Amino acid sequence: MTITQLQYVLAVAEHKNFTLAAEKCFVTQPTLSMQIQKIEEELNVQIFDRSKKPIQLTDIGQKIVNQAKNIVIEADRIKDIVEHQKGFIGGEFRLGIIPTIMPTLLPMFLNNFIKKYPKIKLIIEELNTEDIITRLKNGHLDAAIAATPLEDEKIKEIVLYYEPFVAYIPESYAISQKNEIEFSDLNIDDILLLQDGHCFRDGILNLCKSQSVSNKNTFQLESGSFETLIKLADEGLGTTLLPYLHTLDLKEKDKSKLRHFKEPKPAREVSLIYPKNELKIHIIDALRSTIAGVVKGAIAFQNVQIISPIQKK
Repeated sequence: MTITQLQYVLAVAEHKNFTLAAEKCFVTQPTLSMQIQKIEEELNVQIFDRSKKPIQLTDIGQKIVNQAKNIVIEADRIKDIVEHQKGFIGGEFRLGIIPTIMPTLLPMFLNNFIKKYPKIKLIIEELNTEDIITRLKNGHLDAAIAATPLEDEKIKEIVLYYEPFVAYIPESYAISQKNEIEFSDLNIDDILLLQDGHCFRDGILNLCKSQSVSNKNTFQLESGSFETLIKLADEGLGTTLLPYLHTLDLKEKDKSKLRHFKEPKPAREVSLIYPKNELKIHIIDALRSTIAGVVKGAIAFQNVQIISPIQKK
């Protein structure tokens, strides 16, 4: 059997369709089918149950796929070792970033990074945390930037910075008269939240977990935009919380509505994450050092209380 044949097997296992798998592997469907049939004949087993729609792995096929992933990763590691030994920092690198981090952090480091490492082809995707974890484990991302800790034994985390939560409080609310606020000043019923799937939303719910929701609101919001939350707050429909970096670009009239928390400030931990068996460590190190170099001037908070991005039931 060959590495290429194993890659075809992995593609079919993922997409559960021979035609789609062939497209992803940039070969014709007959070529892919023939190579998979060859490996099944060599092993004298059936890897896929073709009678089911979508195609399913057989029991032995699942075990073969698990081992094939390890073999393909280790084969790629040989190339990585050689490139690292030669001092080459380049090639394709797939990076995921969660939506509440991408708009503020990416413009801060991207230009510096591509100028310093022009041989790296950085492919960036905006994904929620759940999708990022799945893609990291499936080998479809090399690394990601997300709120941590994630409590996943297969994912390694390198902390980049701590980003406090900042409250956006219109003048109509009594707590807007305070210079600094505490958790107990917040009313969960008044807070406008991002839609489900955003870990920043879950962080806020964890921050206010001692309060119960009364469901008194006359509307339900499904938004992934901080700008929308700010505009609704300005209309008197509630308050909201923002990540610190997002507050730096607000207009002066909006900055007057910001209220910081007393220390230790509630904050999210932002990390560069990657699978523990990741190959391209030299590129990960390059990313880490570049980001650290640009954020240290903009954000340097130490006395913080890390709020978990995982919603606690």
